[in-house]
Amino acid sequence: MRSDGTRVKGLSPIVQALPYIMPRRFDAQNWASDYADEELIKAFIRKKRREGHHVTHMSVLVAAYYKAALENPKVNYFVMNRKVYRRNHFCFSFVILKTRADGTPDETPLKVFLAPEDTVFTISQKIQSHIDKNLEATHNNNADKFANAAFGVPGLARLVFWLAYHLDLHGLLPRKMIELSPFHTSLFITNLASINTSYIFHHCYEFGTTSVFVCMGKPVQDPLAPAGTRKKLLPLGVVMDERVATGIEYSRFFAAFERYLKRPELLEVRLDGQRAEA
Repeated sequence: MRSDGTRVKGLSPIVQALPYIMPRRFDAQNWASDYADEELIKAFIRKKRREGHHVTHMSVLVAAYYKAALENPKVNYFVMNRKVYRRNHFCFSFVILKTRADGTPDETPLKVFLAPEDTVFTISQKIQSHIDKNLEATHNNNADKFANAAFGVPGLARLVFWLAYHLDLHGLLPRKMIELSPFHTSLFITNLASINTSYIFHHCYEFGTTSVFVCMGKPVQDPLAPAGTRKKLLPLGVVMDERVATGIEYSRFFAAFERYLKRPELLEVRLDGQRAEA
């Protein structure tokens, strides 16, 4: 019994067979590109900031993704050891750049847990809180501390990660390790626009349970914009594990995802659609 998910039973024969046909996550990766309306998202962000709310591109994308996932829960499934699991929570991981005390650049992975009552505003707050804490040059989060300890003794890292991988295969990896691992996540997202770089198709890690990876690239001109106008699009590179959902299920999810990106005001209330308690 895994601490992060429940085995899904009653699947169709072909869906049960897929993890045997494609036992590795990199065997089952599908790539897709999409484009969000950059002008619309920026206008929403500016409007909310004038109203006193701190909102970012990442918080809008994550909120839209999570709302669509609540309506299409199979995108939050994962495959481990040829078995399909329903994740019992939703979280997303991302990497931030920080500067060490000696001035050299470094990367730190962060993981944020969300709940159905979240909104784009609370997601923004959670993201910023994690970033503020981890930007401190002297601060190492639990994932950093674990990695530093593993690599502190020659030969230990290989043993530690081999053991973690095989414990995970059999559902025996401790809950604490799963909670600190950025690779055990519903969604991994990266914003390459923040370093003025084009989007890429980033692989889903074989270690852990990442089923979808979304990469934001630097905005590009809309080739279909009317002559004489300058409209920008936000390109997205998406890599997904095809074993967790069928093509029609992914199609319905991405239709919902795009719909909420086009109407970000729908993300200002509880993402599960329930009324906030008085």
